Amino acid sequence: MSADTRGAATVPEPAHLDMTAAGQDQARGRAARAGEVAGETAGASTDRAPAAPFGAIILTRHGEPALSRQCRLTSEEYRAWWQRYEVGGLLEGQIPPACLVRTGEGAGAIFASSRPRAIETARAVAGKRSFEVMPLFVEAPLPPPRLPDWFRTSPRLWGAIARFSWWAFDHHQGEESRREAEARAEAAADHLVAHARGGGEVLLFAHGYFNHMIGTVLKRRGWKLVKDQGFKYWSARRFELK
Repeated sequence: MSADTRGAATVPEPAHLDMTAAGQDQARGRAARAGEVAGETAGASTDRAPAAPFGAIILTRHGEPALSRQCRLTSEEYRAWWQRYEVGGLLEGQIPPACLVRTGEGAGAIFASSRPRAIETARAVAGKRSFEVMPLFVEAPLPPPRLPDWFRTSPRLWGAIARFSWWAFDHHQGEESRREAEARAEAAADHLVAHARGGGEVLLFAHGYFNHMIGTVLKRRGWKLVKDQGFKYWSARRFELK
C-alpha cells in the first residue's frame, strides 16, 4: 500500500445502483410513479369530509298537570283517572325554570309530545318560537292490572303498579306493548339524533318514563348523560356525544 492511500477509507459503489442512462431513466420512472401514488393518497385524505359534530339532546319532562293526585282509587277508577290525565293540561300559575328558558332560546330544534301537558310546557318555555308536535313522543301506556275494588290506593302508587306490570309481564290490555314502545323509543332517538347532526341543540318536551326509554337508547349508542335533573316536573336530562 503506497503512502498516498495509507489510512484512506475505500467506499465501494453500491452494487444495486445502475448508473447507466437506461438505469437512470428507470429510476426517474419509479420516482414519478411513487409521486403519483403519494398525490392520490394525499388527495383522498384531504377529500374525506370530517365527521359532522352533534349538538346536545335535552330530554325534558312536562310541568305539573292540573289533575289532582290527592285521591284513592280502585283499578277501574285509576284507568278513568289516567284517561283524564292524558288529555289534561298544566296546573295554572307555574313559571318554567330560567335555565330551561335559556336552553329553549339557544336550541336549534324543539319538539313536543302531542299530549296537552307537553304542548303547554313547550309553549311556556319556547315563547314565540315555533316547535313541532309529534305523537312519536307520547308516554308509554299505564293500564292497571284488574284488582278487587276493596284495594284502593293513590294514583302515584297505581302508576308504579301499572308500570311494573307493563314492563315485567307485558301487561298492556290491547294498548302499546313493551316491545312496541321500545321500537318507538328507537325511532324517537333516530329523529332527535338526525336533528342534532350539525351541532344544533335539540330540546324535547315529553314524559318521564318515555324520556327514560329514549335516554336508554342514546346511552347504548354512545351518548353520555352529562347533566341529570332527574324526572321531576320541568326537569331536564342533557345528553352529549363524546
